[in-house]
Amino acid sequence: QHENIFTVPNFLCGVRISLTPVISYLVINSNFTWAMALFGLAGLTDLFDGYIARNFKNQSSAFGSYIDPLADKFLVSVVFLSLTYVGLIPVPLTLLIIGRDIGLILAGFYVRYKTLPPPVTFSRYFDATHATAQLKPTFISKVNTAVQLGMVTFSLAAPVLGYVEHPLLQALW
Repeated sequence: QHENIFTVPNFLCGVRISLTPVISYLVINSNFTWAMALFGLAGLTDLFDGYIARNFKNQSSAFGSYIDPLADKFLVSVVFLSLTYVGLIPVPLTLLIIGRDIGLILAGFYVRYKTLPPPVTFSRYFDATHATAQLKPTFISKVNTAVQLGMVTFSLAAPVLGYVEHPLLQALW
């Protein structure tokens, strides 16, 4: 079964993916104000793509159910690495977050493989128009993503607002 992958939510995921290296560049170059602004914009694309996919006809897709969490994990992982590089987030925390996200991504690839109708070929596996099982995030997964986004937000704001050494920021880690 083929599906339309050219939807508004999938476009918004593409915007979020495209913003990620820009945010990383800004963090590495200590431009935290612009990094915060673009991170906020990336967060809005995440809110809007989910809302549109749930509430507008023909805007939901199996491809979107994979690309949305992948875009989130790409954003969080790259920004965590950037914040670790500039010394705002500790290395062990970043390794924990990225390790978990790699595991979830591999699980998504496995689900895609198991639910793709035969014949399973390399080209069919990576053809996004072939619909397979849609992934549904659990409540705890949504809470975890919110906590990660909050950690990034507070860490980005720390140098802007002057609380890099504040004990509450250290406790957040």
